[in-house]
Amino acid sequence: MAGCGFHWAGSRVLPSQLSWVYIDVVTPYQVEKPPLEASLRTRLLRRGGVVSGNAADARTVLRISDMAETREVLSVDPFGKAVEYKLTTRLRYELLEDGKAIVPPDVMRVSRDYSFNAQQVLAKEAEEARLQSYIQDEMAELLLLRLEAMLNRPAAAPAGAAGATPEP
Repeated sequence: MAGCGFHWAGSRVLPSQLSWVYIDVVTPYQVEKPPLEASLRTRLLRRGGVVSGNAADARTVLRISDMAETREVLSVDPFGKAVEYKLTTRLRYELLEDGKAIVPPDVMRVSRDYSFNAQQVLAKEAEEARLQSYIQDEMAELLLLRLEAMLNRPAAAPAGAAGATPEP
């Protein structure tokens, strides 16, 4: 199978820029770290990367900021009570090397819908919390895929360079 594009999930080789990284999650006014940070750390470590505890020791800094979780009503019952919600997590990210962006700032959003039953308030609140955690875990995987795609993209050839013109 050498040379084929197939890889088992989680077995892709990390780009060198992600092999020694510091994760900088900017979350003002939060007591605990978001699940996203733990998910990113776990995925990087599992794939052979090193997650530094200090930005100065790392090759790159993955900065995540402006993380926001929202909940909006999608539908209501005949009595005006919400029966379906949409949970959305949004964040801004960039990858820095020597203080310069090698992956420019971008925004990512992940949303999930869920139904709500007023007869099961406690169970539904727990379901919402699990769903928010799941969204952040999924977001960690999608973020790494996006970063890998950006870092593995071949550099564009300058205009007029040999081989830069399309074949007829």
